Amino acid sequence: MDQFVEFIGNHLLLSAMWVISVGAIIVYHQRTGASSVAPQKAVMLINRQDAVVVDVREKKEFESGHIVDSINIPLAKLKQRLTELNKHKEKPVVVVCKLGQHSGDAAKTLQEAGHAEVFKLSGGITEWKAQSLPLIQK
Repeated sequence: MDQFVEFIGNHLLLSAMWVISVGAIIVYHQRTGASSVAPQKAVMLINRQDAVVVDVREKKEFESGHIVDSINIPLAKLKQRLTELNKHKEKPVVVVCKLGQHSGDAAKTLQEAGHAEVFKLSGGITEWKAQSLPLIQK
């Protein structure tokens, strides 16, 4: 701990830049990203609030296993197909991707389109599988 304090004392500018960078990243993600929900919370949203699940993976990945009643709209086509989700604007939306990395972009697009409650599934469908939750396969 003494070495840590000494390092900060010797490199004030570097330490300040690091703190500012971390703070900026945190603020950016809070303002632009949707809230993340764990798979159990997503199940509660689906069962109790009739949440809509939007899967932004490609069709082939979607058919290999998806959440029951989820709507498949690949991320690349989301902006063109937003009208399909207009009837669900009053419901919570849970956005799902493979690992949880692309769902943030899709959630932002949905928020800009007027959806009030948008959540992204943390860990994506991979975390859903890891927790042994059910998937539909075609």
